[in-house]
Amino acid sequence: MSVDQKSLLADITRRMEGALESLRRDFAGLRSGRASPALLEPVRVEAYGGEVPLTQVGSIAVPEARMLTVQVWDRSLVSAVERAIRDSGLGLNPAADGQTVRVPIPQLTEERRNELARAAGKYAENAKIAVRGVRRDGMEQTRGQEKKGEISQDDVKVWSDAIQKLTDQYVKRVDELLAEKEREIKQV
Repeated sequence: MSVDQKSLLADITRRMEGALESLRRDFAGLRSGRASPALLEPVRVEAYGGEVPLTQVGSIAVPEARMLTVQVWDRSLVSAVERAIRDSGLGLNPAADGQTVRVPIPQLTEERRNELARAAGKYAENAKIAVRGVRRDGMEQTRGQEKKGEISQDDVKVWSDAIQKLTDQYVKRVDELLAEKEREIKQV
């Protein structure tokens, strides 16, 4: 395996790993009936003359399985945090308690669980598309090197097989993450 091939495979692996990381973040934002700090990470709060992530105005904690709390650092932002969580589209109803905003996580209905499972499937499909896009780029780079005469047809075959093997591994990992998230969502 040449240095070029190793650097190409390392770049492809890094980019495919990025697609998996993005999928994990997307999945963390899906509410599964259990409290998770990641659920509130996409929430943006009107503060300091603009919109800032919730994590920049307070700390999120999970005191119990079906409750999140946000300890707001600036007392004047408590109502803004409460409003941002309520308007986030997550179906949550926060309540202020001093500088702490309590966010109970309601039980999910069967219909909502199915919606979340469909959303998880869409996120997984987008991750697979990203992985396949990385594969396509790698294959194009390999063919480009062959056209320039830098590598032989045999090398192209070896590289293509290695890239396909990596792609298959990452697609399988996406499927595993999806199955795990669907189990979590369907769990009552």
